[in-house]
Amino acid sequence: MFGTRGISAQHKNLMGDLRRLLPHSKKDPKLDEKDNLAAVNDICEMKSCNNCIFFETRKSCDLYLWVGKAPNGPTVKFHVQNIHTMSEMKMTGNCLLGSRPLLSFDKEFDTTPYYTLIKELFTQAFGAPKGHPKTKPFIDHILTFSICDRKIWFRNFQIVEDKNESKLVEIGPRFVLQLIRVFNGGFGGETLFQNTNFISPNEVRRYERKRTQSFIKRVDSTLSRKKRKQEPFVANEDYSEVFN
Repeated sequence: MFGTRGISAQHKNLMGDLRRLLPHSKKDPKLDEKDNLAAVNDICEMKSCNNCIFFETRKSCDLYLWVGKAPNGPTVKFHVQNIHTMSEMKMTGNCLLGSRPLLSFDKEFDTTPYYTLIKELFTQAFGAPKGHPKTKPFIDHILTFSICDRKIWFRNFQIVEDKNESKLVEIGPRFVLQLIRVFNGGFGGETLFQNTNFISPNEVRRYERKRTQSFIKRVDSTLSRKKRKQEPFVANEDYSEVFN
């Protein structure tokens, strides 16, 4: 699990929270190459990793999450939205550091082929291997993946045993993933699925800027019209004796 250079502080804290939730993950220095992500496969091979979670940042404000199998794929690309880290939320939930999580998936993951593929990738990437030396043999928290409004909502809850009943207390972090594409290869290759409902953040910002500019123009025209109406009326002079 690693990211590109130029990642913001909030995105870096999110990556740190996920690393604490996945004690079996391995770190690596930030990647300089943004256009050629084939180097991610080489890094995974050097680290002896079969799964990779890669954070890509654009313009220091847009965060994209890549989850895939190295080196042959498949790979899924998401746009990360509504990010809330553990330090921001300060929830009351708590869990043992290094414990193994339970993974809970919405039933809608079994409705379409690409959601089924995403479920399998999440299971292998977020699920701790049994008997891993860096994980503890305890299960006290659960990672939930829910589908709502065509987006995947991530939540982390602590399992609390209280008076012969179990309840869930949220820990954090939380974020929302919007599917962009599913690739055949490892961090590239042929596109298997593309989300036609996805709108690029650049397009959203351009629309907001255009709408703001048109709004400013309408306000200026309204103010200028009111100003003209408030100006004193000048009466016409009498020209009846000019030709006498």
